[in-house]
Amino acid sequence: MDGYVIGPARRIVTEVAVGVKRGSDELLSGSVLSSPNSNMSSMVVTANGNDSKKFKGEDKMDGAPSRVLHIRKLPGEVTETEVIALGLPFGKVTNILMLKGKNQAFLELATEEAAITMVNYYSAVTPHLRNQPIYIQYSNHKELKTDNTLNQRAQAVLQAVTAVQTANTPLSGTTVSESAVTPAQSPVLRIIIDNMYYPVTLDVLHQFGAVLKIITFTKNNQFQALLQYGDPVNAQQAKLALDGQNIYNACCTLRIDFSKLVNLNVKYNNDKSRDYTRPDLPSGDGQPALDPAIAAAFAKETSLLAVPGALSPLAIPNAAAAAAAAAAGRVGMPGVSAGGNTVLLVSNLNEEMVTPQSLFTLFGVYGDVQRVKILYNKKDSALIQMADGNQSQLAMNHLNGQKMYGKIIRVTLSKHQTVQLPREGLDDQGLTKDFGNSPLHRFKKPGSKNFQNIFPPSATLHLSNIPPSVAEEDLRTLFANTGGTVKAFKFFQRDHKMALLQMATVEEAIQALIDLHNYNLGENHHLRVSFSKSTI
Repeated sequence: MDGYVIGPARRIVTEVAVGVKRGSDELLSGSVLSSPNSNMSSMVVTANGNDSKKFKGEDKMDGAPSRVLHIRKLPGEVTETEVIALGLPFGKVTNILMLKGKNQAFLELATEEAAITMVNYYSAVTPHLRNQPIYIQYSNHKELKTDNTLNQRAQAVLQAVTAVQTANTPLSGTTVSESAVTPAQSPVLRIIIDNMYYPVTLDVLHQFGAVLKIITFTKNNQFQALLQYGDPVNAQQAKLALDGQNIYNACCTLRIDFSKLVNLNVKYNNDKSRDYTRPDLPSGDGQPALDPAIAAAFAKETSLLAVPGALSPLAIPNAAAAAAAAAAGRVGMPGVSAGGNTVLLVSNLNEEMVTPQSLFTLFGVYGDVQRVKILYNKKDSALIQMADGNQSQLAMNHLNGQKMYGKIIRVTLSKHQTVQLPREGLDDQGLTKDFGNSPLHRFKKPGSKNFQNIFPPSATLHLSNIPPSVAEEDLRTLFANTGGTVKAFKFFQRDHKMALLQMATVEEAIQALIDLHNYNLGENHHLRVSFSKSTI
């Protein structure tokens, strides 16, 4: 195999140097695959010093068990982390040797029992990496020894991944032999989604591997979900592949941990929860259960879902292209429609105070407002048209039930598909305004940092674009003049262009944002105000 050393003086040119492009000067002189069968016949060494070698096909699935596993047909761009992740659910991974020139690798587990468990599992379920099937079998070699000075990157990755695994499992105090064959603690994952600019539906979550059950809920103003897999191995693979990933470009970041639950009790199949093994469950709103034909299709789909390893780097097909388009408002990810209802109906407004501009500013925190119409015969209600259905959903989720000008507003989806502008020449008393070409849209640019800073209304405001001449006292006075009380203020340590300012209540912060976003501070600086998740 690649990386053999035959005798103390002879060395061969390796097919891979981990992390760098292969070249004729790359040597792995200290790599040894210890085996009672290692001998000269397994190598072909040329006389001119350009050593080459060939496989004798010695590794077989039905060969003698070994804690060293031979992995073949790897995608060319696969990383050490992805290969290590294959073995982690079955126990501690103690070494790895990547043979990138041959699209192969050797993986050493702490015990033979762990390797047997892994081979048995993957012999029944073909593993995938980057949507490509790979093949795992026992190696004839009983131990994998590598020269750490020449295999530094692989060893560093191994140590880092092992450290994360140890930190995430309560078994870290057990002996190797006890923990090596112990899989992840639960088949249920708890997912928290940060920077949730676009709604995340059950259909999107269902693409995170072989998911059997899903329950979604909101806690502490954060969207969360519980996903149950068929076994802890599937759950572990999904966590390794998806934790820290973005569903969409620069937003909807996944934070994943194991749940203390080992089984989810799903009572209804609707937009909040679903048991894919029980398509006959009622929806909970008086609607009948799924049609039997649809139920059968669901069951078939669940049985054909991706297997461990198929989730990397992200479970959603064409994620990068779809995310960029979704961010631009042109198209949604699978299961999330960006073309839904874009018009919101906002009611219980303070008709003495509200204006199209104030609604544009507040709702513009969550999307690019296109048009606003305060209803002529019902001035405590307004129609607001957002750029796409995801933005209208986001605005509704965050602003329904908030206080604006002393009244709790209600936000729902409207039956209207667009907000009609008044006929030319007709005076509607300024109740309708077209903001389609406004320079104040926050989300025109796909991938903008604004996608990462979308939070529910809070008492703490994030201020930016502050000129050097403006001091803390100036900003305190400015915000106090909106009618509220400034409780705290803090410039960012290294950049006085930004600051956090805390009002006494969320209602006061909403008022201040409406009044002061885009306020001219002089020196061609217009203040930018948004809600913050931080406290001072």
